[in-house]
Amino acid sequence: MSERSDMNSHGPVLDVSLLDIRCGKDASTAFAPGILSVAAGQSLGFVVDPSIQHPGPSLAYLAKVPAGKTAANWDGSGAVWFKVWEQGPTALNSNGGNWPSSGLKTLNFTIPKATPSGDYLARIEHIGLHAASQKNGAQFYLSCGQVTVTGGGSGTPGPLVSFPGAYSATDPGILIQIYYPVPTSYTIPGPKVWTG
Repeated sequence: MSERSDMNSHGPVLDVSLLDIRCGKDASTAFAPGILSVAAGQSLGFVVDPSIQHPGPSLAYLAKVPAGKTAANWDGSGAVWFKVWEQGPTALNSNGGNWPSSGLKTLNFTIPKATPSGDYLARIEHIGLHAASQKNGAQFYLSCGQVTVTGGGSGTPGPLVSFPGAYSATDPGILIQIYYPVPTSYTIPGPKVWTG
């Protein structure tokens, strides 16, 4: 996959109202030239460097490139993003919880079989919650890549959201104390997952 560049930092985005929340710092102007082909119903992965080190959820979104644009020149603006995968905690405890993505160097998710064929931006995200007890304390590690979905279906993906716009700094899954008192539940930010 051709990943959009983050030339300045591997650091997180902290403010969900900034354009950086879409694809990472400066990624809306740092387009990559290539595109990866992936069949609907197949797995797509992003390499994480370094490995995921903070407790928190992982999520994946797709956005279909509009007519007249290509994945290489479209910035992903508008209410066009739909969530295709999320991974929350398997347990909550005073150590910050058990998160399946902890320590991983690759995040993989499946392109729903009903996804229409065409060019898309794929957005991967991990939200570090270790400092999320204060506003703008959650850390968003994210990136986008360019893919062509082949062999797709006739589904209608949704709900559709925009970045920025999908999240609020005070959403319960973003502004949260995960250590003490131990939360009794966790709500992953964003819309419901579209499974096709």
